[in-house]
Amino acid sequence: MSTINHNQLRLLAIFAWVVECGSFAEAARKLSSSRSRISEQVAQLEAALGVRLLQRTTRQLTVTSEGQKVYQQAIKLDDILKGVEAVTIPSRPSGRVVMTMNHDIAHKYVLPVLADFQNRSPDIALDFILDDARVDLIKEQIDLAIRIGIPKDESLIARVMHEERFGLFASPQFLQRYGVPKSINKVEQLPWVIMTQTSVQYLRYKSKTIEIKPTQSFRCNSPLMVQQMVLNGLGIGIMLPTTVRQEINQGKLVRVMPALDSEKILFSLVYPSRRQLPLRTRTVVDFLLEAKIFD
Repeated sequence: MSTINHNQLRLLAIFAWVVECGSFAEAARKLSSSRSRISEQVAQLEAALGVRLLQRTTRQLTVTSEGQKVYQQAIKLDDILKGVEAVTIPSRPSGRVVMTMNHDIAHKYVLPVLADFQNRSPDIALDFILDDARVDLIKEQIDLAIRIGIPKDESLIARVMHEERFGLFASPQFLQRYGVPKSINKVEQLPWVIMTQTSVQYLRYKSKTIEIKPTQSFRCNSPLMVQQMVLNGLGIGIMLPTTVRQEINQGKLVRVMPALDSEKILFSLVYPSRRQLPLRTRTVVDFLLEAKIFD
């Protein structure tokens, strides 16, 4: 492993400029520095390397034999820096972006816009990790996530994509069988399909938070499965209107007791850091925000 540090790499680049320009003064002009500062930095490099690179006289600079050899290596820095720049600042976005979200969001919101994204950014490949549980983005090296809510982790950046409130829904067949509930008490007596592992459901009724305690229920940890169970008449369920918009428009689901809703729920686009975000990831972020997939 080389003992040359990053500062010496910068000094090597300055030395190369001096050799190419033929004088400290001209190199200083090109680098927006002073002649004395440039001379001092070359002297620092000579001290660090333990060799004289330039012979200085009042009239001219002469490159020593060691200086010539060092210069031949130093001029390669420009190509190296251009190569690094090509990787970190590509002319067009390319590469793989890993995204995670639950199955429902992937199927209903992201899938319909994938063809448009592919047409706009053909050199970006998307890897999807569909999981109804929250995945650790940093540990699993995931670039982006679409989540419900705002993460509490300060190492994550969240961009709000959409907000709405939960509502209570049932299929027409279910309501035909059990009747349309008109009171909280009647709602509690109906079969439910719920996401949480607790039977108590917290909703707002006429702007006040209340507890609803279903007497019988199915439980499931998948939002998509909950929707399918409600569609099949197995119970009433709490869902976001946006996620079942198509089913509502097709008459497959009916809103039950519209006065029942929830606090505002935020859909957010989450990624590990705002700084040094790769162009490919920034491109996906900008596309998803522009596409307004939840509208």
